Amino acid sequence: MCAEDRCVLWIRSPSILKFCKNYKNMPGPYLYGMPYLQGSLSAYWGKEHSPAAIIIRLLIPVALAFTYFFMTFLILPYHESLILGGLMLVYYIPPAGKESIIPIGIGLGIPWWIMAISLALLDILTGLFMILNFNIALRIPVLGPWISRFLSSGDEFITQHSWISRWSIIGVALFVLLPLQGTGGVGATVVGIITGLSPPKILLAIGCGAIAECLIFALGSELIWRLIKENLFLGLGVAALVASTAVGFYILSRHRHLVLKE
Repeated sequence: MCAEDRCVLWIRSPSILKFCKNYKNMPGPYLYGMPYLQGSLSAYWGKEHSPAAIIIRLLIPVALAFTYFFMTFLILPYHESLILGGLMLVYYIPPAGKESIIPIGIGLGIPWWIMAISLALLDILTGLFMILNFNIALRIPVLGPWISRFLSSGDEFITQHSWISRWSIIGVALFVLLPLQGTGGVGATVVGIITGLSPPKILLAIGCGAIAECLIFALGSELIWRLIKENLFLGLGVAALVASTAVGFYILSRHRHLVLKE
């Protein structure tokens, strides 16, 4: 069976089939051999839309993000809202993540709960963008091939993380909760597809995981900043302990991944 036929098996979409053809000579499995998008799910993820519908679907998450940002001017001082907007943009630039953006924002004077709400909302809106515009996301340079490789290695991923599939929505939410690169709105959407969740369930899982993770980082960062103000050495000691624990967790998870891969 040729690569293009395998594409048709998992999703019947001319635009994605074209994407398959464009990438079939590139290294890596990309879109080949993905059984996760069959049946009712393929009808959703592979559905073609009119140009007007595509524009609307593209604008909805962006409009919601800007609406939220402008609403912060009603709550925060002007300069703090500008700082928050800058941090929200930086959040999308790797390797920035909640573990770095939230403490920086709180240190710059933004209330912890605003930072938690802002980054959780970004994850939710990113997931919404992926759900509404999955076909388009596959065509974005760098991101599209990454999504395709992730999907095509789904069997291996589920074997290594069987608890995600077993726990369904809770499993994907816990995946989002992991403080690792790629566990935000984009990665969680792809994991939701692999585990067979419907779009509403994927968005629910992203919301639950993102809110929980952002609250943990925001409350922890607020506590550490207060300790630093009251006792510099104690606060720095706690911050160093938290940072070393996070680094150790990351190294351990990478080591476990390599062992399972071998």
